[in-house]
Amino acid sequence: MKVPHLRKKPEIKSCHNIYWEDNYSWIHQKNILEVLTDKNKLEPEVKEYLLQENKYTEYHLKDTKNLQKKLFDEVKARIKLDDESLPYKDHTYEYWTKTTIEGNYSIKLRRKIETNKIEEIWNGDKEKEKLGVEYFGVGDLEVSHNDKYLAYSLDTKGSEYYTIFVREINSNKIITKEISNTSGGITFSLDDKYIFYSKLDENHRARKIFRHEIGNHNNSDELVFEEKSEAFTVGINISSDEKYYFITTSDHNTSEQYYFKVDEKKPKPKLIQKRVKGILYSVNSWDNKFYNHTNKDAEDFKVDISDNLETQNWKPFIEAKNEVLIGGLVFLKNWILRSEVSDALDKLFVKNVSTGLEEEIVFSDEKVYVPNISLRQKDKNTDEIYLGYSSPKTPSRVYLYNLSTKNKKLVKEQEIPSGHNSEDYIVERVEYKSHDGRLVPLTITRHKKTKIDGTANILLYGYGSYGNSMSPGFSSTRLSLINRDIIWVTAHIRGGMEKGMKWWKEGKLTNKKNTFKDYIYAAKYLIENKYSSEGKIIGMGGSAGGLLMGAVVNEVPELFLGIIMAVPFVDSLTTNLDHSLPLTVGEFDEFGNAKDNKDHFNYIFSYAPYNNIKKMDYPHMLITTSLSDNRVLFDEPAKFTAKLRDLKTDNNLLLLKTEMNAGHGGKSGRDGAIEEIALDYAFALKISKKI
Repeated sequence: MKVPHLRKKPEIKSCHNIYWEDNYSWIHQKNILEVLTDKNKLEPEVKEYLLQENKYTEYHLKDTKNLQKKLFDEVKARIKLDDESLPYKDHTYEYWTKTTIEGNYSIKLRRKIETNKIEEIWNGDKEKEKLGVEYFGVGDLEVSHNDKYLAYSLDTKGSEYYTIFVREINSNKIITKEISNTSGGITFSLDDKYIFYSKLDENHRARKIFRHEIGNHNNSDELVFEEKSEAFTVGINISSDEKYYFITTSDHNTSEQYYFKVDEKKPKPKLIQKRVKGILYSVNSWDNKFYNHTNKDAEDFKVDISDNLETQNWKPFIEAKNEVLIGGLVFLKNWILRSEVSDALDKLFVKNVSTGLEEEIVFSDEKVYVPNISLRQKDKNTDEIYLGYSSPKTPSRVYLYNLSTKNKKLVKEQEIPSGHNSEDYIVERVEYKSHDGRLVPLTITRHKKTKIDGTANILLYGYGSYGNSMSPGFSSTRLSLINRDIIWVTAHIRGGMEKGMKWWKEGKLTNKKNTFKDYIYAAKYLIENKYSSEGKIIGMGGSAGGLLMGAVVNEVPELFLGIIMAVPFVDSLTTNLDHSLPLTVGEFDEFGNAKDNKDHFNYIFSYAPYNNIKKMDYPHMLITTSLSDNRVLFDEPAKFTAKLRDLKTDNNLLLLKTEMNAGHGGKSGRDGAIEEIALDYAFALKISKKI
């Protein structure tokens, strides 16, 4: 088969009628839309369509092949391939992970305390090779409390249906039956006789918690808890003091929790507080006290404390603050740590248990950074923690921090093997007025040589859904664009929680258009202030961020040079109407219920990207999806692309790339992830004429 060559039929402008010179006819637009809409006609037309779209994309990006290879090499060159994590001590062993130059997956190691013998208890590359699969997703990797067993969950299709395995570490033998169709999470019982897990139903919803007896190869597992509502999903975890198991069932906006003691021979979960629509709560146990992290009577959360869960005499422990998101608690014997988020900036606080005094931990003079904490040992009788931070221009630094003396020692710094000088970059935090006067934060990262005169291109990244906040941390991959005079801007738009719960509420349901308008006004602000110019901005977003991209490009295509959409939620009305899909019912409080509410139908219809494609010029577009994606089904971006081909009036690139062996997160493995980044960045540089 010779190299594909495209030519247009003279009388047709829209590119769905382009055909291959090797006589493979392009599938006609109207036919493929019928097939994509009818779930009973998925074979063979759809796969043929997707494969031809992949060929079409490959052809139009063939001039970037060398650039993609160069980008791949430079992104990989910024990663310390042979790296090791900091160790975590349990009672008997130190555990840590490492990566190698050759491998794509992590290796889990351990060393018995006070010995020098290192054991390899998990090697992702060897496990993948043994299974002989192309996609290899690891859901969970847990060691039993007695250090004898390794439990792990695998997804070998990208569908996020995980199979759980338990093996004896010393013999490397599987010691119990495989447990299929789980959500992937694994919790060992303290006596290591059981594991708890959640089972996925036929609609990919985790609504049952089971207890499996290790060593059981035949019998059914014991049902511990079942959620009756199709909108709620369940999970299980152990308390900080390891005295209770907590089962949490929730959708995005409402939660309910149950508990039972770790030594109950037959678990009987007891309700803590009955669910109330819009109320989220999460109870933990420590030092004979119970702590409730909740938004009840506290829009941006608070923490209450009680002596017991029978009478529940809740009293304030951490008070609520307006537009300051109060995080959960981390417990040590003498200290309680917590986080706050306000104006898209994170803060850490530590409370001295004996004195009751609390203070903020400040360890960088940078204005924009992301702090984090992690424990260095299972024994909570310690004053030492790992304390780290990164910023858009500063790679991660981790310190061994003494909470008592406040001494800190640098114990790990993210290495950039190819070199990195933080002083070459400028990070700005600005706020701009959106359409209704609300001040929206922007994080701007640029090379110091990039001119602010309107000539630069911008990559404007956005998400704005589910209360997920975009933290301004370090990304070595973005440097490939920033070093080529493209400014990276993250818009902290409504729909996240960068300014608390109100920020989320103002960007969902019938306020969803605030998310889109915030993003549009971000682009206008950047143009007005000479960071870029109209038609020089590249929009980027994935999943719900793809919904954002689809909505804004339908409304103001003239602002953009290009749009990059990953696994985009672009046929949002059709998905909302289909209550059998995995996420739909659980997202009624996020996007609405178009099937049962006329106002919701009309509102979603007014912005749903697929339904609002117009006969007009669109910017260059790269759309990527995955065949096994269970969150955003591949037919959404496929239909969106097909309809765009039929209606758009320009000759700009419209490219659809479907990964045939991947899921919502794209390809598995380190190299696979870098390949996808290189493709996106090559597209951005191609349309920016920087190749």
